[in-house]
Amino acid sequence: MNFKQIKTVLLLLVAFCVAFAGCGDEAASSTSSNAVSTPTPTEATFDLTDDDMFTDRDGEIEVDEKNAIAVLLKGSSAECSSKNVEISGTKVTVKADGTYIFSGSLDNGMIIVDAGDTAKPQIVLKGATVNSGSSAALYVKTADKVFVTLYDGTQNSLTNGGGFTAIDENNIDSALFSKADLTLNGKGGLTVNSPAGHGIVSKDDLVVTGGSYTLTTSAHAIDANDSVRISDSTFSIASGKDGIHCENDEDAEKGFVYISSGSFDITAEGDGISASNYLQIMKGSFNIVTGGGYENGQKQTSDNWGQPGGQMGGGHMGGGMRPGPRTAEPTAATVTETTTDDASDSIKGLKAGGSLLIADGSFTINSADDAIHSNLSVTIKGGAFNIKTGDDGVHSDETLAVSGGSITITQSYEGLEGLHIAVSGGSVTLTARDDGLNAAGGTDQSGFGGDRGGDMFGGKGGMSSGNGSIVISGGTLNITASGDGIDANGTLEIKGGTTTVTGPTQGDTATLDYDRSATISGGTFIGTGAQGMAQTFSESSQGVISVSVGNGAASTKITLKDKKGNVIIDHTPSLNYAIVILSSPNIKSGETYSLTVGSYTADVTAN
Repeated sequence: MNFKQIKTVLLLLVAFCVAFAGCGDEAASSTSSNAVSTPTPTEATFDLTDDDMFTDRDGEIEVDEKNAIAVLLKGSSAECSSKNVEISGTKVTVKADGTYIFSGSLDNGMIIVDAGDTAKPQIVLKGATVNSGSSAALYVKTADKVFVTLYDGTQNSLTNGGGFTAIDENNIDSALFSKADLTLNGKGGLTVNSPAGHGIVSKDDLVVTGGSYTLTTSAHAIDANDSVRISDSTFSIASGKDGIHCENDEDAEKGFVYISSGSFDITAEGDGISASNYLQIMKGSFNIVTGGGYENGQKQTSDNWGQPGGQMGGGHMGGGMRPGPRTAEPTAATVTETTTDDASDSIKGLKAGGSLLIADGSFTINSADDAIHSNLSVTIKGGAFNIKTGDDGVHSDETLAVSGGSITITQSYEGLEGLHIAVSGGSVTLTARDDGLNAAGGTDQSGFGGDRGGDMFGGKGGMSSGNGSIVISGGTLNITASGDGIDANGTLEIKGGTTTVTGPTQGDTATLDYDRSATISGGTFIGTGAQGMAQTFSESSQGVISVSVGNGAASTKITLKDKKGNVIIDHTPSLNYAIVILSSPNIKSGETYSLTVGSYTADVTAN
């Protein structure tokens, strides 16, 4: 076989700008002048620790039973000898500071804390079951902060009967409702059932430092205004909306979720964990299913994008690719979409309106929308991820940085997406129905966005095509994509690590797709895919071999050897391929190498 170096690019399709202009108009028109103004989160520094998030008392679970006030719940009544407890039928009201131990069961009743704005009472649930037919089973009306302790070894239950009737000026809408800061701790268990509303609500800070929780709700399982802070706790959640939700529409510094540790099994019709500000996860075990899983997400395919380019070079390794940016883009893709009925719902796995940090942990996420999403930045420093998603595996409107961990994405529309993508460590293995890595500028109509509209990049959501970037300086990437392997709407720079791209041969796909430049100065790159719209690196400080092989069958081995017979690259693509792009620090520009594709061998000269 006569292998030929690839030197020119075949431009097959007309310019994309006219078709895309319509998308820009649509995005602009979607912003209403009557939209509600909400605080815009700023980038989080993530310098806060457990010492900043939890007080010493948050973790105190000891109960001074000798000096505590005992309250016995007796079905349709209750008993207590203290004047600090007011009993009226099945309503039991704590009126002062102190420690209160509740045991027994209460039918169609309530525990109410109305202790004053400076009080910090401890409510101990010691085998307590409370059901309220039309309100919260536990209602914190006035207090500075309330500590609910689950007594070691006991099981407790708080249930709403299926409706909420106003009893005062507060809009009570959960089985456990607090107007004050609320801390849950202990070594017992708590079951929360709320068939008509939320499970646990705090209108201030919600802290959980221990206990085992089972929540079944029609709305958010856990909801707070100012913050949710969790450590060393176990959750089993089935929710009609978000599993854990924190939102503050008045103060941009609030509305955050901080998770130090714990175990989370969440099945949500909305988001798994959602914060209007930042989301910080230090470690923990997470099993999250949202919106019924990836199969219920928006179905998109690039299978019919354009038509395959004609055979180039007579079926041998011939022209069709050149180093440098494209001068024309494909026409708008024909996309097949299906969405669930309510397009206003968000069904992401982990979502932050601000920055999102994952330091460590174990994550299994099966989401109808993005598995991990931020409207600002995503930082992944460690952890093990197993992801299936109907849209993006990891999406960030601004910067997406991966410096450690092991990320496996077996189902996605696009694998990693952000305005700026930086991979400096860790391991990423992904399969995408469209692009593997996508640095997008302006508006990306492929994504859901917060309301299942297009994802907005660059902070303002305006048109900014060509300002994206991808920088790979370390780590291992294995990309299998049905669209472009690496798509940089701007620049691509590879400085280290090992990157392997396996693309298809059909359609207007490319192993590398960039607007401005693609440089390689370190690391190993192995790419296979389609020939029609192929590009290679525009600049390199190490050798690059870019060749067309005609028709390379899947599982046909590629081997590159130097003049001494030393194997430099040995790779077997899992998909059919028409082009091969190879680069390594061991490949020197201007030198000749032996390239074997299946049973054919030829000499090639590195650029």
